[in-house]
Amino acid sequence: MAADTHAQGAAQRRDRAVRAAVEQGLLDREPVVCLLDLAGIRASAAALTEAFAAAVAPGTPVLHTFAVKAAPLVPVLRLLDACGLGCEAASPGELALARAAGVPAERTVLDSPAKTTAELRGALALGIAVNADNHQELERLDALVAAAPTRSPVGLRINPQTGAGSIGALSTATATSKFGFALRDPGAREGLVRAFAERPWLTRLHTHSGSQGVPLELIAEGVRELHGLAEEINAAAGERRVDTLDIGGGLPVDFASDGHAPAFGEYVAALRAAVPALFDGSYGLVTEFGRSLLAKHGLVLARVEYTKTTGGRRIALTHAGVQLATRTVYAPAAWPLRILAYDAGGAPRTGAPVAQDVAGPACFAGDLLATARELPQLFPGDVIAVPDTGAYAFTAHYGYNSLPRPAVHGFAPGPAGTVRFTLARPAQTPAEIVTEAGGAHGDALL
Repeated sequence: MAADTHAQGAAQRRDRAVRAAVEQGLLDREPVVCLLDLAGIRASAAALTEAFAAAVAPGTPVLHTFAVKAAPLVPVLRLLDACGLGCEAASPGELALARAAGVPAERTVLDSPAKTTAELRGALALGIAVNADNHQELERLDALVAAAPTRSPVGLRINPQTGAGSIGALSTATATSKFGFALRDPGAREGLVRAFAERPWLTRLHTHSGSQGVPLELIAEGVRELHGLAEEINAAAGERRVDTLDIGGGLPVDFASDGHAPAFGEYVAALRAAVPALFDGSYGLVTEFGRSLLAKHGLVLARVEYTKTTGGRRIALTHAGVQLATRTVYAPAAWPLRILAYDAGGAPRTGAPVAQDVAGPACFAGDLLATARELPQLFPGDVIAVPDTGAYAFTAHYGYNSLPRPAVHGFAPGPAGTVRFTLARPAQTPAEIVTEAGGAHGDALL
């Protein structure tokens, strides 16, 4: 019942935001805008922290970090910081965004399979937690730690090799994944135990089995393998050498409805069933959720510019396409998105459903957000809304056709039932596109 109420509340906030965006002229200034539901984001952050707080032993240190790649916007990171979440960065750019948002070093984690020596040195100097991906990176850390002792927690990323989910490209615990130290290869487990025995400054283990398409049971199996390895390392060392387990993220998102299943509480229940000792206080915990925190709270709004019928197929041409929902356009079966129809005034459009393509503005035939989708018939000037786009969509723009990055606005209730919009990222201007494309160096190749 609580989940249904939560979904209904989100849908009502969305409808009010669409109407307000039209009434306040957001879609007059640009034909496509992107919205973030601030109340929804705060609710997701609270649900995560509360689910773990209810499960762990009192006094257990727990750090929840947000995977910056999911929504690399400084205002988003600052909002989540205010909600008590840190940042998981996987590149120098993401680390720079976390720093710009004011996220403390002690609540920041650096992950990546290809960190440079300079990146590692910088993170260690700041006291940022580092998870090493492979033996060669560990050798670099040997040299860096010997040259300048660090307060950074340092761990190893483990590939438990537990298998793939339904989307191979997002499954990071396969037998041949590019990520982490393999756990089940011949001699690998013994080598990991030895690595910790030889390095007292190694204090963490990390795993992340994948993201969308990976079921809870498979995620939990990877965490169980991680916990078992930590126990083995500590037993071999004769002391509590590993003190923290970074269990990654990966909670899948329901893109078919307004529902929030599986919920963070269900994730915690799956972990408790698979590895109950995880919550007994023996280990501090770190999480790295991204999509599950932000996806449901993003909304793309775009004007329908034209409609036509070709070969018997109705087509609505809009300003939202591959630049905002790249994965959906290139892999629609794996990344379907809902399309909601509104009239030119921002009211939900009604009428008998008609099969229509919803197309984007890019100059290639595959730029479709939906194919033969049953929707009330769309007309020029109408508005389409694309929900569930708060992560890995409009926040990470794809510059095909030099289409501009759209404005991003947060929205929240205002006085007397109004909706208040706050600009989080301005729309990209043509001049900025030219600058990014080397405009200041026009004669460089002559």
